[in-house]
Amino acid sequence: MTENEQLLTRVADKARNTRPWGWTSLPEPLDVAAVARAETALGFRLPPLLADLYLRIGDGGFGPEYGLLPLLDSPPAGEPAAVTQYLANRESARKDPDWPWPEGVLPISHWGCAMYACVDCHSPEATVLLFEPNADDVDNAWYVDAPSLTDWLRAWVDGTGWYEETNEELELAPWADFGIRTATAHAS
Repeated sequence: MTENEQLLTRVADKARNTRPWGWTSLPEPLDVAAVARAETALGFRLPPLLADLYLRIGDGGFGPEYGLLPLLDSPPAGEPAAVTQYLANRESARKDPDWPWPEGVLPISHWGCAMYACVDCHSPEATVLLFEPNADDVDNAWYVDAPSLTDWLRAWVDGTGWYEETNEELELAPWADFGIRTATAHAS
């Protein structure tokens, strides 16, 4: 069994046994056609591990805090689906260039207070970023939550994420590529 297969098994086990706030059950997994529709709407491919989460475990409803957002349809808690949220963030950035949203950075989980865990779908390791807009300064709103989606999922399964009570003192590093990834949008 590959490392990803082992991780997916661990995530599936935890997903079957825990419910994030607002979720009464684990949604069914998506089919390949639904993931293809999402990728068409987004204009880019999902990292393979992220696609596998939706294809093999469920359409959201598992993961840290409020859990993974559904890909295309709104969850029971009323939060927009990942694709809807991404497209809205990109549109908002066009209207307000002082708050650009990087292309290919897909919100996957809501933390509350307008904060999101996001996957950089253009990075080879699928870096997970924290968008924290409450600082009122876009240059201080992006942090590296985990170097990869693999690391982010392991932290959730192992209970070692920054959001755990025992790890509240962990400091997240600013996302150094934010300025580079938004230079064109920021300059316009």
